[in-house]
Amino acid sequence: MDAERIAIAKACLDAAHDGSLSFPEIIGQLVGAGFEGYTVDYRRNSQTFYLPDGGNVELAMPRSASTVAAVFDIARVESHVRWAQANEADYSYAAFCEKVKVAGCAGYLVSFLGRRVVYFGRTAETHVELFPR
Repeated sequence: MDAERIAIAKACLDAAHDGSLSFPEIIGQLVGAGFEGYTVDYRRNSQTFYLPDGGNVELAMPRSASTVAAVFDIARVESHVRWAQANEADYSYAAFCEKVKVAGCAGYLVSFLGRRVVYFGRTAETHVELFPR
């Protein structure tokens, strides 16, 4: 993985947490750099970005106080996703992360190729969200 791509991944991770870029803007930058997706792992507190050739970079996410709940509450996760998509005034990615962890989300996989996000719980239950058109 070259230094420029690592820097882009890091800048996108930071922008998500500080609110300086929206989800669509982050996707645009990552796709432009050749990434095909990424995984957020709340239990490892990390985010891994993937290239088509198998290259990847794992970056640490900012620490958080919440832990992943044992039960995956799909309705609550979906509600938090809708809140994020609405981009309301009280939205922040850090708050979203806290809320979905409390709802039992252990992480999620973003596929640019599949245009979807797969949220998963500790028991491998899943909730799939397609990218809005």
